[in-house]
Amino acid sequence: MTYTLGIDIGTYESKGALVCVRTGKIVAQAAHPHEMLVPQPGWAEHRPEEDWWGDTVRIIRRLIAESGIDPNDIAALAVSAIGPCMLPVDADGNPLMNGVLYGVDTRADREIAYLNAGIGEDEILATCGNALTSQSVGPKILWLKRNHPDLHARTHKMLTSTSFITHRLTGEYVIDHYTAANFSPLYDVGRLGWSDALTDEILPLDRLPKLCWSCEIAGFVTSRASAETGLAKGTPVTCGTIDAAAEAVSVGVRNPGDMM
Repeated sequence: MTYTLGIDIGTYESKGALVCVRTGKIVAQAAHPHEMLVPQPGWAEHRPEEDWWGDTVRIIRRLIAESGIDPNDIAALAVSAIGPCMLPVDADGNPLMNGVLYGVDTRADREIAYLNAGIGEDEILATCGNALTSQSVGPKILWLKRNHPDLHARTHKMLTSTSFITHRLTGEYVIDHYTAANFSPLYDVGRLGWSDALTDEILPLDRLPKLCWSCEIAGFVTSRASAETGLAKGTPVTCGTIDAAAEAVSVGVRNPGDMM
């Protein structure tokens, strides 16, 4: 038997499932709760070490223990998580602050208005495929630059929840295109790539993760991640995605015109 393992980080709970490749049967599942922090009105945060990586470690260890399977029989691992989130990390991949959550966090209202006025709402929509809203990561990065320039200057990579966990598992900095498209105005949907053509004042593009498709192999479980999680070293890890895209796939949305 071979298995695949999936982890999902939600707003208030993380979940995991171990699935038999041959039969599609779920052989083990686990969940662990966490809190959404609201340090002030309009803000929403998670603790990346405890709520994202900590939950991932606890759930993987529980799935392996309760199923009794050999970790070497896990063929691959994927992560989906809330998003888009903003998490600056240093050169060692350590968080510089709490993770700033998706659209429920509205701290960057002024930055949204500033970017819309300076670039133009129509230009942003045409280039990025998304209007700027509280869901957008670009304005939140600009908020960080304006309010905490020291943290902005120390940022080695700007991650989101999925890419943070994938980095902890593999040592690679990657992000899927679906998530990256919510980093407006830093993503060009026509070119399928990072771009500073609309503005170059938010963040140098080399501080953003490598772009991949969700099903691409991002890397392989490192020795350190193996020791923490109980996974076999070298287990393939795909790039993963935001939970909304994973949910769509899970109910059969595969082709243009499909709805859920």
